[in-house]
Amino acid sequence: MFDHTTAPFRLNPGYRLQYEEAQQCQVLLYPEGLVKLSDTAAEILGRCLEPITRERLIAELQRDYPDADSLSDDVREFLNDARRQDWIVAAED
Repeated sequence: MFDHTTAPFRLNPGYRLQYEEAQQCQVLLYPEGLVKLSDTAAEILGRCLEPITRERLIAELQRDYPDADSLSDDVREFLNDARRQDWIVAAED
């Protein structure tokens, strides 16, 4: 397991982010199925298609959503869960 708090990470190449018409939302596809994503989760994971650091991701989101309260804490919590779910991996993998 990598330390996503300091190391660059990206979306796991075994997963694909796409809009699913049947679900009417963004989903994360993987060989065993799919995960329906909230708009927020899709926005975060969409920024992880290329290697990114946690701090850069938070800075970009704060720039684009300046009125979002507690954005930093929410993103950190989401990334912790995404790492546990294996949705994000170290950028050098």
